[in-house]
Amino acid sequence: MYAWLVINEFLNSNKFNEIYKWLERATIKHNNKIDVFTNSDLLICNGKFLNPDITKMPDYVIFWDKDIVLAKQLENMGLKLFNNSRAIEICDNKALTYVELNGKIEMPDTIVCPMTYRNIGYNKMDFVNMAEERLGYPMVVKECCGSFGQQVYLAKSRQDIESIFNKTKEPLIFQKFIDNCVGRDIRLNVVGDKVVASMLRYNDNDFRANITNGGSMEKYNPTQEEVKMAIDTCKALNLDFGGVDILFGENGPILCEVNSNAHFKNIYDCTGENVADYIIEYINEAMK
Repeated sequence: MYAWLVINEFLNSNKFNEIYKWLERATIKHNNKIDVFTNSDLLICNGKFLNPDITKMPDYVIFWDKDIVLAKQLENMGLKLFNNSRAIEICDNKALTYVELNGKIEMPDTIVCPMTYRNIGYNKMDFVNMAEERLGYPMVVKECCGSFGQQVYLAKSRQDIESIFNKTKEPLIFQKFIDNCVGRDIRLNVVGDKVVASMLRYNDNDFRANITNGGSMEKYNPTQEEVKMAIDTCKALNLDFGGVDILFGENGPILCEVNSNAHFKNIYDCTGENVADYIIEYINEAMK
């Protein structure tokens, strides 16, 4: 079979490039041919590619980007994407993730902030009163679109909330702070209906456990309940593969976040499991 790997033209770092190479090698290892295209290589007008170098359509596309509009255009042209555009779109927006999973998966109490306009911001704060009453302090404030924990804040007072509003004009959610797992969570990488790798992440100096924020990691053996949550989450979002972050709640696991294009270099270093191999094996089986 012939595959495309679609990546972002403007995101260029060793951290991302290494993941792309692993996916290429895994595809070739499993007897598939592959070409890599950036989203700027794939400009489309009236349902046709503008790039003259595109002479052959792939059997499938590994869509390792968050260019949702491009993903939808490719699907409209009849291409099979892993993951699909809707699943990527939901996972890339924490508010949409919450709305999609509410009532299906255990999550922290969550309040989606009302939409405002970037040039206006929140010039009225009355709605914060209800959030304070429901969630209390400290509360977690997250930008709806963000990665590696870098757009996640801990608000300990109204003043902190106002400071966050002044700092960012991005859409936000408020979440209840889970105080019995500060700086600790688990990452489970799911492919198909299996958890293929898992690790514990911890940080003694930050409420966020992300490795990018200075956290550490160790191999972790998840409970059946945690495995079930991770798999059920991916099924509910129609993900072929994903990284599921889970918190330790007083009465069982609590979903933190879901990543459609989860980085797997750290989990490889921690566990020795190459998630890229599992992804291509799954795709080969799905394409039969």
